Amino acid sequence: MLTAGFRSNYRPDVVMNHIYFTALRDGAGLAAELATGEGAPRVYVVEPTGTFEDDPNVTDKKFPGNPTRSYRSTEPLRVLDEVTDWKRQTPAELRAWRERLAAIRPAERGVIIN
Repeated sequence: MLTAGFRSNYRPDVVMNHIYFTALRDGAGLAAELATGEGAPRVYVVEPTGTFEDDPNVTDKKFPGNPTRSYRSTEPLRVLDEVTDWKRQTPAELRAWRERLAAIRPAERGVIIN
C-alpha cells in the first residue's frame, strides 16, 4: 500500500496529506525520474482504496479539465504491479527538465494545495 503522510518527493520540507497518482504511464515515469532521492525511479499500477479527486495543484492551476489525468486521495493506493516500460528520459532531457524547474522562482511555483 502507498499512503499519504510522508515527505514530498519534490519538496522535502512538506509532509503530504494526500497520495498522488496519474493514469498516464509516461507522466508517472517522468514524475518518478524527477523525484529527489537516491533510489531508482519506480512506477506502479495502483488501485485507489477510497475516494479520490482531481489534483488541484495541476488541474485547477495549469491544465483545466485534467488532461494530465492527475489525481489525489487521502486513502491508500493498493499496488497491483510494477511498470517498467514507460518512456525513459535521456540524461540531457532530465537535465533540461531540472533546469526549467530550478529556474522557476519560488513565488511563481505556487503553493502546494495539500
